[in-house]
Amino acid sequence: MKVNCLSCGHALDLRDAYDEYDGQVKCFACGALLAIRTRDGQVKWVELAGSHPSESRPEFQPTS
Repeated sequence: MKVNCLSCGHALDLRDAYDEYDGQVKCFACGALLAIRTRDGQVKWVELAGSHPSESRPEFQPTS
């Protein structure tokens, strides 16, 4: 079973281990987290679970 990353479009091959799965999968190409739900070897639901690492905001650095 394959799922395309919602962030970069990379095809993820989920294999048989994900036939009955409800959780997160990390895209190997861009690092985005996808929340997925599969049943009977079919993808039932996919959404972007976390922001892409390059979109993260820099930490606040207080000045003295």
